[in-house]
Order: sequence, then C-alpha cells, then structure tokens
Amino acid sequence: MKKVLSILLVLSLFTAILAGCKSDSASKEPEVTEDGRVKLTGLITKHPLTKDLEEMEWLEEAEKAAGVDIKWEQVTADWDQKKGAMLAGGDIPDIIVGPNAITDADFSKFKGLFEDLNPLIEEHGTNIKKMFEEKPELKVISTQLNGEVFGLPKYQRYWPGTATRQFINQQWLENLGLEQPTNWDELYEVLKAFKEEDANGNGDPNDEIPMDFAPIGTGGFGFFHPTVLLGSMGMTIVGGGGQGYIAEDGEVKNFFVDERYKEFVTFLNKLYSEGLISEEAFTQDYTKYQSVARGEGTNAKVGYTYGWELTDRFGTEISDQYASIAPLKVDASSDVQTSWTYDYDVLNYGVNMVQMSSKTKDKAAAMKFIDQLYDPIVGMQVLFGSIGPNIKDNGDGSYSILPPADEKMDPGTWKWTSSWADNGAFYISDDLELTLGTDMQNVGSQTEALQPALDAVDTKNDVLPGTFLKYTEEDNNTMSLINTEFMNLAMSSFSKWVTEGGIDSEWDGYVEQVNNIGLPTNLEIIQEYYDEYQKQMQ
Repeated sequence: MKKVLSILLVLSLFTAILAGCKSDSASKEPEVTEDGRVKLTGLITKHPLTKDLEEMEWLEEAEKAAGVDIKWEQVTADWDQKKGAMLAGGDIPDIIVGPNAITDADFSKFKGLFEDLNPLIEEHGTNIKKMFEEKPELKVISTQLNGEVFGLPKYQRYWPGTATRQFINQQWLENLGLEQPTNWDELYEVLKAFKEEDANGNGDPNDEIPMDFAPIGTGGFGFFHPTVLLGSMGMTIVGGGGQGYIAEDGEVKNFFVDERYKEFVTFLNKLYSEGLISEEAFTQDYTKYQSVARGEGTNAKVGYTYGWELTDRFGTEISDQYASIAPLKVDASSDVQTSWTYDYDVLNYGVNMVQMSSKTKDKAAAMKFIDQLYDPIVGMQVLFGSIGPNIKDNGDGSYSILPPADEKMDPGTWKWTSSWADNGAFYISDDLELTLGTDMQNVGSQTEALQPALDAVDTKNDVLPGTFLKYTEEDNNTMSLINTEFMNLAMSSFSKWVTEGGIDSEWDGYVEQVNNIGLPTNLEIIQEYYDEYQKQMQ
C-alpha cells in the first residue's frame, strides 16, 4: 500500500508540474480579438493638442492592415518622470512611439529590455528596407555601434532650416510710431513702450504682455525659446539649444559655461525685472502659451514672441498684425555675423521614434504594424492626418493637404490636433507628390528674414550633428549621468537668474560646480565622436 501511495504521489506531483508548465506556456501566447487580430499594448508621447488616438481613421486602418489591435496609453506631460519608473520596473508596453522617447542612453542602461529589430525588419519590414535603401543615412542613425537596431527613425523632408521664428506685433509698432528692433537695446525700448503705453489701442494700458516664450522644461532648451538670442553673438545652437552643446570652428563647447550665455541671461533678467517678460513664462503650459498669444477677438495681447508660423502662433484673427523679423545684433556697433538656431537635421530627421519590447509575445505582428508606419502613404497621414478629413486623394497618385474643417482654426493647429504629427514614426518619400497646406507654404516666406543668417552658417564646422552621432554603451552611460546632474543645476540656475538675478555673484562658483560635475569629460567624449564623424564626411 505504501508503495502504491508513493507512486500515486509522484504521479500527482508530475501532473501538477506538467499543468504548471502548460499554464506558463499558455500565458506566453498572444491574446487575439474576435476578428483574429493580435492584441498589443502601445504608448505614445503626444502633443497636448493632439486628439484621442481612437478618433484617428488612419491608425485604425493601419492596425487592421497589420492584423493587430493596440491598446494605447497616451502621455502628454511628465514623460521623463514616468519613463524612469517604467524602465526601472522593467514592465514596458509592446510598442513605444515618440521623438527620442527612449534614448540611446536608455538602451545602454536597460539592456535586454528592448528588441533588436534587425531580424524582424529582414522578415517583415518591407517598407523599412525600402526606406533604408532610399535614405541610407536613416539606417546609420538607427544603428548602434555594435550593429543592433533598437529604435527606428523618421524623415519628413519638407521642413526648413529652423523651427523658430521671432515675431513682433507690427500694428503695435505702428500705433506707437516705432520701428522694428535690430538689436537688444532697441528691443528693450520697444518692449518698454509695449508695457507702458496702450500698444493695442483698446484703452487699457495694462493688458499687454511685451514678451513671451514657450514653457521651458528641466531637461534643456528647445524650440520657441529665447536662446535664439545667443545667435546675436555669433553662436549657432541646434534644436533651440538642448543641453548646451555646440560646435565652433570644429571645437565642441557648451554654452551653459560661456560668457556669452551669461550676457544673454543678464539681458533676460533686465527684461523680467522690469515686467517686460510674461509673469507666467516659467509656469504656464504650452496650451496656455498658445492661447494667450491668440488674444481676444481682434485684440492682441502679446508683443514679441517666438513660434513656428504666424497663424499657428496667433490664430487666424490677429495673425496679420504680426511680422517675422531678422536676428538681432547685441548692439548697434556689433560687427559679429549673427546666427540662429540651425534645425534642419533636427526637423527632418528624428531618432528613436519607435521601439519594441523584448517581452512582446507576438513580435512578428508588432513588426508588421511598425512597418505600416513607414509606408509613405501611411506616413503622410501620420504627419498630416487621415485621407478624407485632412488629405485629399487627387486620384492621379498625388495628394493635397486640406484646409481645416473649422475655418477659425489655423492649419498648424489642425495638423497637431488631427494626428501624431511631428511626434510620430514615419517616412515621407522624396517621390511622394503632395501639395502642402498654406501654413507650410507660409513658413518659407516667414523664414526670409532669417535666411541670410542661416545661409551664413558653416554647417561643417559650426553645427553639432547630434542626430548622427552614436556612442558606445560606456560613453552613453557616462554622459547620461553627467548630463542629468548638469541639467538639474543649469536649468534651475537659469530660471532663478532670470526671475531673481544673482548671476554676477554666483557665476564663478556655478562654472566650477558644473566642471566638477563632469562637463569637461562630456566635451572630450563628444569631441572624439565629432572628429570621427568629420572624417567620415570628407
């Protein structure tokens, strides 16, 4: 009897083990919908203006074409904080979309979390392979030094040499008998007049905001920020400034410890201390930044500011009051060749726009969806919106961007409202026949005032090609750690110095602290890769 019981016990344990194995195996099988589509999870870092993804016709069609059904998490704020906790926990969605939402440094730090897409591209990436053939540089910026591809890029072709234009209310100038400013001193006088006099002519001398700029985060500078004024001193920044790294005569530098940056911050503090910069510049979100500039009816509120295009920045009712103006000199006597933020590569090429989790149960299905994004016809819709409401199919292989359905809405807002826009992963082929909307047509004319400065930029020696530089895991980790602490100090100091002052007395100690954090190490690392890049481009 004991022997029989022992045999039965062993058999029951063996059965339990097999059941457990079967259960584990079953849990690894992907779930499917009633119509047979593979269920996936996705996350996108989207613009605050962008509508819910469930309302995007092109996205539903792309998912159906790939045989997937994606449950999306939509992030519009505080991504850096959310990302840190998510990556540390190791539980990430099947697909992540967003402009460098996951960085090369993240790939190095969280090894094994993301899928190497190379084999999947070979088997399921028809559109991606064609993209790499047509634009080999896109494969370069997608490939890590060891040959792995964790993140795929974007290419949007149509964008100009800079994202940021500076606008001034020409009607206010005429109301006050003033000319467009050509240097910082004249800008100061104009802003002072905007504040002290009834510039908009509505009878209230206190409702004008002389100057405003886009919200500034903790990770560095970007588009529509006053850092473009660094160009007044001949400095060519990229992408609005980022973490401060620049190139001058082939030497890698960082403007956060440059005396010219100190002069720039001192000027902003002068403006802020006299009430010439919006009191909410450091606290408002982007939606508020946009809405305030659109005024009340035909009554404008903002005098001098930064943006992409006039109707995008000011709406359709008051945009004709504004004009795009040329880069400013520091003062009337300056003979320095003015520069501007040079953004062509940043605007037209994007890195790490989409990734896949290594834990994705059906990687082939996920890859098929990602490949759909790189079909040029789909990519066109990722950027501008769906065929039908946003894009007209002309029936001859060509397409045209439609005006907004709401006549009161500007084309730029229409794009950002309708689709993933610039935050998406896509490929706009050079062969695609597409007539752009009025906003993109207007961007060209509104860039004319900046064009001489952009044309004067030495793109070989004075533009840091950050998009095209790939670092080793060790160097990525080193720079990431340094930059995190560096930005915490630099950006908090910027806000304090502009709003409260104190840069003169604190500057030397600040520079010493930045150097102790490790900035010289980062400069040496970037210089090495930049030099190698220069050799490759010869």
